Amino acid sequence: MTLEILTANSLAPVRHGFFTRRGGASSGIFTGLNCGLGSSDQQEIVTINRARVAAAMQVPPDHLLTVHQIHSATALPVDAPITAPISERPRADAMVTATPGLALAVLTADCQPVLFADAQAGVIGAAHAGWRGALDGVLDATIIAMEGLGATRANIAAVIGPTISQAAYEVSPEFMQDFLATDSENARFFTEGAPGKMQFNLPGFGLARLRGAGIGRAEWTGHCTYTDEERFYSYRRATHRAEADYGRQIAAICL
Repeated sequence: MTLEILTANSLAPVRHGFFTRRGGASSGIFTGLNCGLGSSDQQEIVTINRARVAAAMQVPPDHLLTVHQIHSATALPVDAPITAPISERPRADAMVTATPGLALAVLTADCQPVLFADAQAGVIGAAHAGWRGALDGVLDATIIAMEGLGATRANIAAVIGPTISQAAYEVSPEFMQDFLATDSENARFFTEGAPGKMQFNLPGFGLARLRGAGIGRAEWTGHCTYTDEERFYSYRRATHRAEADYGRQIAAICL
């Protein structure tokens, strides 16, 4: 099956893609393009899936770069392939580069995959932004790291890919308090849900952080990972079904 790749005009002409689960070699609960080396899927199958993504990005497999994601606010500048096993890779949640031929990639399964580009300066970035990383500043850190490589904030475009939507993201009032403790205006990202629960707007929060940082353009593709099972993996959906594990989709960008 052909890979399905979502793109955004605002990142053009930089090569990029938010890959859905379609077109992969994995089976069972991982059926599709599972690119998570940290999953319990067969590693040789995950390697095949990642090689397909690398081919689509027009880079060798070892030039499709991922880090050991830990829900941090760390953005890592890179200028060479990262070849260490996943457990030994740098612990970070974003990468930036000005080196052509490196495809920066992040893995998600409800968290926000965010791709950045200053096409004029030739600087790109990719961030994994769950609620913790977004609240702690991983998107801001990515922008700052891009500026360190010559990007201009006003020329940066950022696109949030498929992520969990507000209608599917039920949280506790205690969860909301973490956001209100940082800024009382964050209340606008929550609505009342079931009794004693709130619904959190993760992509709305991400867009607000990006736009507040003063970049040239920020948008969300509008795709929900939880509700569209045919196209996306979802950690929360797998949890609700008591499944043993879940796949990870990939988003990548390359100069």
